[in-house]
Amino acid sequence: MPATDPEATGPTPPGGLRPTQPAPGHRRTATAPPRFGAPTPHRGSTPLHPGAWWLWALALGTAATRTTNPLLLALLIAVSAYVVISRRPHAPWSRSYGAFVKLALAVLVIRLLFTTVLGSPIPGTHTLVTLPEVPLPDWAQGIRLGGRVTAEGLAFALYDAMKLATLLICVGAANALANPSRLLKSLPGALYEMGVAVVVALTFAPNLIADVQRLRAARRLRGRPDNGVRGLLQVGLPVLEGALERSVALAAAMDARGYGRTARVPTAVRRTTAALTLGGLLGVCAGTYGLLTAAGGTYGIPVLVVGLAAALAGLWLGGRRTVRTRYRPDRWDARAWLVTGSGVAVAAALFLAAARDPAALHPGVVPLVAPSLPLWPAAAILVGLLPAFVTPAPETAAKEPS
Repeated sequence: MPATDPEATGPTPPGGLRPTQPAPGHRRTATAPPRFGAPTPHRGSTPLHPGAWWLWALALGTAATRTTNPLLLALLIAVSAYVVISRRPHAPWSRSYGAFVKLALAVLVIRLLFTTVLGSPIPGTHTLVTLPEVPLPDWAQGIRLGGRVTAEGLAFALYDAMKLATLLICVGAANALANPSRLLKSLPGALYEMGVAVVVALTFAPNLIADVQRLRAARRLRGRPDNGVRGLLQVGLPVLEGALERSVALAAAMDARGYGRTARVPTAVRRTTAALTLGGLLGVCAGTYGLLTAAGGTYGIPVLVVGLAAALAGLWLGGRRTVRTRYRPDRWDARAWLVTGSGVAVAAALFLAAARDPAALHPGVVPLVAPSLPLWPAAAILVGLLPAFVTPAPETAAKEPS
């Protein structure tokens, strides 16, 4: 009588081997076959630290504040757009770049419209059009409605608005490249409670939108109105009820896992932490203002450095109150240093160019001259393209079989 396997069940098929048994001499492995349609993991393609993207984008925005040359500003926009197009991940939050571009265009249009209607303090001789001027009372001296629209005034408004538009586009690039959840997870321990609150808000907002769409579709299928005040009230009540239920469930789950618990810290340390953090943030604001204005260029950098040091010391002391560990923290590797360094190099080059050749970075409008492209500042801006070559390409979203 042939021997049987005590762990096997069912009759033995022809050949003496069951489908779940390995062949003789075959080594049993614990790996499961890949699911059909599942994305293949990419080894060695660790995402870049989200803080590096923000530092790179903010450095490009800082460089944009040092010039009003439209050619250099357009080059900064092109550099950020190329990096976003080539390294933007396939995620819903990465689609915000288009909204920032539209906002930048709206800034340009509104500034030019205000200059056309309200006039410009820049004197000009090249009159483009003369609008009917509305007489104003004596207490509104210095303000006019209508009148001459000069090319010099429009050029000045365009240059100034392009600087703000470039800054907005750089911030939009950071929003499109950096994962907000991973960025909040990388916050220091002193900002832990704020980060948890923001993560919960970012998680619940899409659920609320999905609930509204689902309820409106269900009401339309039942032939009930989903617009107007009545429809809004009848849809809003179930949405709020579901949001409250999720909030209570999340609060209970977070409390069971120990969220919100802090370590015991002496009163002196707590007060020192608050003073350092608040004073450091005020110093950072004052130093940034000094860097962005021509009058505060002498004290801007020292105040900014002292403020950053005080704020970092306060955040380090505040982190001691949080007893927690990070699950799979994002590492600041060599690629993050390269990305951050490329942005800082662009900002430093524009600072140096603004000090050595201010006429090239701030083309005059009286008399009106065509702006020229300075070569070495333009070449320095191209260093900002480095993230497009040193960071991993975004993974293509896998499509499920139809």
